[in-house]
Amino acid sequence: MELSLAMKLRIFGAVAIGVIVIGLLGRPLAAPSGSDGVVSLVSGAMTVSGAVALVSLAALTGFAAYFLSWPNGQEIGVLAVPAGLAIWAVRCGDMASLVQLNSSLAEREALFSALRLEPIFWLLVVGAGFGGVFVAGKISGRGEPSERSEKPKSGSNRYLNMLIALVGSVLISQFSIRILAQDVSMFDRKVGLVVAQPAVGQIAFAVLVSFGLAAFVFKRFLDVSYVCPIAASGLVTGFAITMYMRKDALGHLVEHWPVTFFTNSVISVLPLQMVAFGALGSIAGYWIAVRYNYWRKHGI
Repeated sequence: MELSLAMKLRIFGAVAIGVIVIGLLGRPLAAPSGSDGVVSLVSGAMTVSGAVALVSLAALTGFAAYFLSWPNGQEIGVLAVPAGLAIWAVRCGDMASLVQLNSSLAEREALFSALRLEPIFWLLVVGAGFGGVFVAGKISGRGEPSERSEKPKSGSNRYLNMLIALVGSVLISQFSIRILAQDVSMFDRKVGLVVAQPAVGQIAFAVLVSFGLAAFVFKRFLDVSYVCPIAASGLVTGFAITMYMRKDALGHLVEHWPVTFFTNSVISVLPLQMVAFGALGSIAGYWIAVRYNYWRKHGI
């Protein structure tokens, strides 16, 4: 089940169109201030019209990626929009830069309250790209990905498995990110450990691997697609903020630690980074599980 040269070229094409259209041409829609500006809804750089334009552009990108990676557009085209957003995620500022603009306790409370919901918007952008792929597939007359052509499980079991995969992906990813996204950590008598802002490369690695692991596990054992782990990427940030950034912990950070320190490394990941890298990791983990299942069945 080795990837052929043609398949590699199709993957490259889908990723390339996402990088060019979303990552480069679409970057002015986010309009971060300066080369290290933070791409976030709470920074106020993106307007309502810009957000609508980005969602529309994502749908068109997914549509184009489907035909560019034909005849495997259903399987490969979904990579385009997350790949484009990943370019923003590695070129923008970090969470510490955003926190620095909100110095008081009240400002930080408002900031983290808004960040709980921001991943939903980035999921909408990714979903628009998936929608473009879906529409292109309907137009072309192609069905679902070939790997999904087997007889589906009963409805009740399928929905239960999806729920388990969604919740399990949140738990696996936030646990793994805490371990993998590491920088300087120091002991604090009140909150235990505080962790400094990790570098963007460390964040990318941690989120990719964490969601890849979740997608692999739930495809392997529950036969659930990458949609559930990707959806979970919109919940991890809110879960971490709710659990680890309560008012008393946040007040303690404001009084005793620089803005580059957090009570949990998951909180140091921007919502954009969580969704972009989480989507790519989920898709990769899913197909690694498919390939592993094939190897277990056929021995090749």
